[in-house]
Amino acid sequence: MNGFRFTNRSDAGIRLAPLLESYARRRDALLLAVPRGGVPVAAELAARLHLPLDVFVVRKLGLPGHEELAMGAVAADGRVTLDEALIAAARISQAQIAAVVARETLEVQRRTRLYRDGRPERSLRGQFVILVDDGLATGSTMSVAIHAVRAHDPRAVIVAVPVGSREACDAIESLADHLICLLRPETFTAVGSHYHDFSQIGDDDVRRSLADVAAMEAERSLVV
Repeated sequence: MNGFRFTNRSDAGIRLAPLLESYARRRDALLLAVPRGGVPVAAELAARLHLPLDVFVVRKLGLPGHEELAMGAVAADGRVTLDEALIAAARISQAQIAAVVARETLEVQRRTRLYRDGRPERSLRGQFVILVDDGLATGSTMSVAIHAVRAHDPRAVIVAVPVGSREACDAIESLADHLICLLRPETFTAVGSHYHDFSQIGDDDVRRSLADVAAMEAERSLVV
């Protein structure tokens, strides 16, 4: 399946859903999407598995001068992980690192407020927490998310992604309680190369998806 490509992120979520069927309708399970790309994937999972959805904002720390390369990541609780080998090889100073962390921390806080739109943060204690993104390239962002979620005492941390590099999947499998990944291609260049449509997701798209899922959840609670 090395040449397989998802139509878009929604299609990826639809295809991923059957592998998470054992968590469907559970009161002790919830989905946490890593914005922005993980939200449309997780929204499809929420609709099909009848699970609540929240966001867990994590930002890549771009290497100064080569921002497309991740030298680490920062989560909403301020937790930071760094690729010390890459930082040393690129000769990045502590001052440069601090500047990037400060900038991305502000963006994490902004997005968290914007995406929740007044909705309270969900408790993760004792829950099967399913972290969802649109793919794993280096795994650095998901690594931060896993460590940050564990601080909230969940019952288990499950990572669900449509595609991932073999290196990233190996790293995440050592951190999560369970990794579900549809595609682990032999040749991996970028997450987007495994989608026909990998259009950028905007803040309004994220808010709309979260609001739609919240409305569906409210309707289900009325039926029950």
